[in-house]
Amino acid sequence: MREYEIVYIFDTVLTEDQIDQKLEQYHQHITDGGGEITAVDRWGRRQLAYPIRKKTTGYYVVVQFSAPIDILPELERALKLDEELVRYLIVLSEGEPTAAMSIATRDPRRDEDDEDDDDEDVEDED
Repeated sequence: MREYEIVYIFDTVLTEDQIDQKLEQYHQHITDGGGEITAVDRWGRRQLAYPIRKKTTGYYVVVQFSAPIDILPELERALKLDEELVRYLIVLSEGEPTAAMSIATRDPRRDEDDEDDDDEDVEDED
């Protein structure tokens, strides 16, 4: 079995309960095929980078799972048939956390330390 990550973008007209029902249906495909859901991370309502089918916002859910490769075609077929699913993307998981990484979360001290190291390399020639 391989580790995968899937990002769902749902239409924002759906309620939380409707999204839960859809996720349960999709995850049923995975578990019926011998797979296992390892993590579900709800990012919530977010602004899309560009309009998709005249929609500017979407409800994001990121799921990590392990499954045999032969169940992916059936899962993707089910996802393509759902008109309330704006977009989805299935990729091989690299074990990274599913939380959104922001440039604001980087440690600015690390960048400053790199600059200070350059000054130490220069020696006085007195």
